[in-house]
Amino acid sequence: MPISKFKTTCLAALERVRRTGRPLRITRFGRPIADVVPPAPVTVSKRALGALAGDGAIVGDIVSPPDVAWEANDS
Repeated sequence: MPISKFKTTCLAALERVRRTGRPLRITRFGRPIADVVPPAPVTVSKRALGALAGDGAIVGDIVSPPDVAWEANDS
């Protein structure tokens, strides 16, 4: 497709590439300057929320205060 035609029909040309999956070559003075290709398929990854569910273990008492005395730095 000549670049002048691509500039006037850019959105329609991009939609056609997305819909059909066929690449589009853009030329200037008969020489190719760009290839518009459809995007790679989107892979859906596992959700991050809850990905480590069941992998941890509680050791000891997590409710009562610690037996260690805390000191504040008065500087």
